[in-house]
Amino acid sequence: MGILAHVDAGKTSLTERLLHFAGVVDEIGSVDAGSTHTDSLALERRRGITIKSAVVSFALDGRTVNLIDTPGHPDFIAEVERVLGVLDGAVLVVSAVEGVQAQTRVLMRTLRRLRIPTLIFVNKIDRRGAGETDLLRSLGDRLTPALAPLGAVRDAGLPAASFHSYRDGDADFADRLGQCLAEQDDAVLSAYLDALPHPLPSVRLHQELRRQTQRARIHPVFFGSAITGAGIDALARGIKDLLPRAGGDPDEPASGTVFKVERGASGQRTAYVRLFDGTVRVRDHVTLQQGRGRAREGRVTGVRVFAEGEVTRTDAVSAGWISQLLGLTDVRVGDTVGAPGPRTAAGHHFAPPTLETVIEPVRPSDRSALHTALVQLAEQDPLIRLRHDEIRREVSVSLYGEVQKEVIGTTLAEEYGIPVSFSATITLHKESVDGTGQAHETMGEDGNPFFATVGLRVEPAPAGSGVDYRLGVELGSMPYAFMRAVEDTVRETLRQGLYGWQVSDCAVTLTHSGYSSVMSTAGDFRRLTPLVLMAALRRAGTTVREPMHDFRLEVPAGALGQVLLLLARLRAVPAPPRAEQHGYLLTGEIPADAVHALERRLPGLTGGEGLWESSFSRHRPVTGAQQPPARPRTDHNPLHRREYLLHVVRRV
Repeated sequence: MGILAHVDAGKTSLTERLLHFAGVVDEIGSVDAGSTHTDSLALERRRGITIKSAVVSFALDGRTVNLIDTPGHPDFIAEVERVLGVLDGAVLVVSAVEGVQAQTRVLMRTLRRLRIPTLIFVNKIDRRGAGETDLLRSLGDRLTPALAPLGAVRDAGLPAASFHSYRDGDADFADRLGQCLAEQDDAVLSAYLDALPHPLPSVRLHQELRRQTQRARIHPVFFGSAITGAGIDALARGIKDLLPRAGGDPDEPASGTVFKVERGASGQRTAYVRLFDGTVRVRDHVTLQQGRGRAREGRVTGVRVFAEGEVTRTDAVSAGWISQLLGLTDVRVGDTVGAPGPRTAAGHHFAPPTLETVIEPVRPSDRSALHTALVQLAEQDPLIRLRHDEIRREVSVSLYGEVQKEVIGTTLAEEYGIPVSFSATITLHKESVDGTGQAHETMGEDGNPFFATVGLRVEPAPAGSGVDYRLGVELGSMPYAFMRAVEDTVRETLRQGLYGWQVSDCAVTLTHSGYSSVMSTAGDFRRLTPLVLMAALRRAGTTVREPMHDFRLEVPAGALGQVLLLLARLRAVPAPPRAEQHGYLLTGEIPADAVHALERRLPGLTGGEGLWESSFSRHRPVTGAQQPPARPRTDHNPLHRREYLLHVVRRV
């Protein structure tokens, strides 16, 4: 089970309260005091935010709950992404004071799209400003109308606030719940109408509530306070009774997913694995594979499971459990352990990072150590993409935001002893292919200095398809090593297109191949492929696209004109304003690199009353620029043949 929320909604405090309710801990940890059980990093305790997902286990009336506490800050959304694929259910935490926030909507949209059974817990009902009726209306408008409140709040906004579950004999509640369930299922609707003027029987209502919750059709709502403990007993019953049990057959071949990797003090790796089927034992040899990549072998030297708030060693772990596997030296986040299955396929649920910065060691002598440290950090977080510039001896790292940059800097300084500095953050663009382009070079002809023949065709592909590599020649026309060298080099070269940005959503077909059985090496194909590919790409043409955010902005009536002028200057595209009770609602699109500027200006323009939220939506062609933005290349530039050959083969 995952606990997810916008930052500061109180999910880590809720985790502490659930552990206390289950009898796992005697004293509840405090985020402010840095004494929580799941925030184990010193940096997490100092900043009072969750940075890395953490696992803890407890029992509710004989059912074991493996709970994963996830980060709430949007800069660490990659941690949440890795967790989603291993969940049986989730609790989405919403603050009763701040209400539905930007990250709340992003998370709920994703949970509904993946059909993960989700309970909603409205926290902080004891805080001044907490509401119930208006908040339920906001949940229905901004998250989903498929809600089933299972109780009512008394004394909201006061320290004595409490949550009272509706009882089975409450006819009004039974009628409201029956209506909610009937809206999601025709059979329930028919039974509801047949029973009028009486409500459906309580047994039928509870059965349907459980069934529809487990199918992610409806979302039960609980209110409470993680600090005072109000409503925690009702939420615990909901977790036990409404969320689905883990499935899986322990006698099937092992099949699981690695969602987290940690490194110990001596560099050994610990893999966090959700096992969907089968059993893994100490000394077992297991297969590790990522996507369509090559399979690797690993030997398990130790197994740990989570039980009653502790991590304990065991001889084996079976389907349904989360465990720590030791000894897998080549394991990576996202690996499938054992046989691939319907739930082991890794998927991207959130937008990729849209920012990049160059990172430099303060001490030049740390350059090699910095490279090693960054590689280790990228192993633990695949969305930290590194870009090495061998010419300038620089390393760029992709980011979600400035807080993540600060955390990386602090981690390098404190855990690796490497103080670093960062360049100004830039926005990451991408390139899309305009048309079809072809090029080929034949061994021994046209000044080709390599013992290789390569021909490639580049053409557009559907949005979101990435790079689709195809063979237009017989698989046996060249040795496999040469074929692999071409494909790997194509994917590597397309990280920098005509303007230096990554090229995606394109199909690349190998149209010509040839080799010398005596002279050719894989290196010939690796060095020739960039020349051919970039020549084909130049003929196809590319368009630079910038990341765009969907936005939602509430402004008082008197500030509408100034806000619209600012949006226009920032190249935003708003829809017509919609009048509301206290002002106007603006929605639309805005370039990602303009979001920070708007957030900085908005409080002054609206007297602090503007409510803003945004999230990544798509990439669109850059507009209003004489020249598309470009990024310096980090290779020997195959777009310039003479320069490239001088560096690669030392001759033209």
